[in-house]
Amino acid sequence: MENNKDHQYENQNDNDMKQGKEESGNIKVTHPRLIESYSTSGNGGGRGFSGKSAFAAFMAGALVVSGLMFASDKMNLFTGRSQPLATSVSAAGSAAGSSGATKASYDASNPNSISTIAKKASPAVVKIETLVQPAKRQTRGSNSFFDQFFGGQGGGQSGQQSQSGSDTLQPQGIGSGFIFESSGYILTNEHVIDGADEIDVTVQGYDKPFKAKLLGSSYDLDLAVLKIENSTALPTLPIGNSDNTNVGDWVVAIGNPYDFDYTVTSGLLSAKDRPISIADENGTRNYKHLIQTDAAINPGNSGGPLLGMNGEVIGINTAVSSQAQGIGFAIPSSTISSVLNDLKNNVAIPKEASPYIGVSLQDVTDDMLNDLQLKNTDGALVADVQVGSPAFAAGIRSYDVIVAANGKAVATSDALTKVVQEAKVGDKMAFTIMRGGQKQDVTVTIGDRNPAAAKQK
Repeated sequence: MENNKDHQYENQNDNDMKQGKEESGNIKVTHPRLIESYSTSGNGGGRGFSGKSAFAAFMAGALVVSGLMFASDKMNLFTGRSQPLATSVSAAGSAAGSSGATKASYDASNPNSISTIAKKASPAVVKIETLVQPAKRQTRGSNSFFDQFFGGQGGGQSGQQSQSGSDTLQPQGIGSGFIFESSGYILTNEHVIDGADEIDVTVQGYDKPFKAKLLGSSYDLDLAVLKIENSTALPTLPIGNSDNTNVGDWVVAIGNPYDFDYTVTSGLLSAKDRPISIADENGTRNYKHLIQTDAAINPGNSGGPLLGMNGEVIGINTAVSSQAQGIGFAIPSSTISSVLNDLKNNVAIPKEASPYIGVSLQDVTDDMLNDLQLKNTDGALVADVQVGSPAFAAGIRSYDVIVAANGKAVATSDALTKVVQEAKVGDKMAFTIMRGGQKQDVTVTIGDRNPAAAKQK
């Protein structure tokens, strides 16, 4: 969500393109191959022939081919009894001739399908601009979380000094959102409006932006609901069910990347249920069940809708991998729908349980083997144990090496962390540990990290 409008463009040299040069540039032009001409005047040294002969031969051939085509069509000589292939399929996947109304769906033979969706959906997509006090803008600085993954509020001009002595609010970042209720309720990402002292929302067809009020937000889910006031009903977008989508479905993204207002991109739903964790200055967001898409998503798209081919919102564009092309992520509508009313009414959303045992781990290295009385580096070394944690209650102590969980060997600290995170709070897990060269078993009840973290605050 950068606020920088200095865009860079790169053009291919027009003269080189016209001349068909191939020695430079990323686009190479191949020259057409010349076709040798033949004389039809009869003076070509044996290669010509008379006009009357050519016409007679052409007519004879045409009559033979026409006759064969007519016979094969009537007798099904080539296709037998097979039926013609269907040229379109409804969104519900119903076969031709089935009863009931069909939903709007993408038809590959109709390139206007995406443009129709974009035309209908765009009026409900909004541009969100955040402003902050000059002092806050100066101190916020650059943050790799926003710069590299969201391209958000830490980037652009956030590190610049404001005008001396000015108390005017300064631009912080640009993002997207969409109206889901005609009275002015807007859904976006929490990171789009995080830290804002003022939120301006631009709606198509209105000359001036609206001042928006933040109703409710969730840092963990990265969702926020805003409200703007208007005397007339505003265009809206329906929220669909992302559970009904499939990998390979077409999707459409609309937003304001790099301040290019109301940009439309399309692509495929590449994968579902993607988990990612991203740390920022406020903590760590542990995203789960994200939709992955190769539709182009860039800084400024955050908070905008990801649409299915029936024009319904199936996700909110949230993140993009800066180290790859065509890997973007969206929060699925199944997550949104479960908390939308709570966000509207500013009701605190309970944190999802986070399994933990309360230890700090590290890998075992060769130079530790003698001190730990181990034969190899397999296992996870307990570097520290939190007092009062499940591991502490079970008797695990610093310098223990956990080598197995529920009877399965663990080779590294990352492997053990994954096993714990896949467990459920309240599960009992048997750990095999090495202490002073001796093997012993310890049973730990998996705890919830959230209450423990709240107590530490």
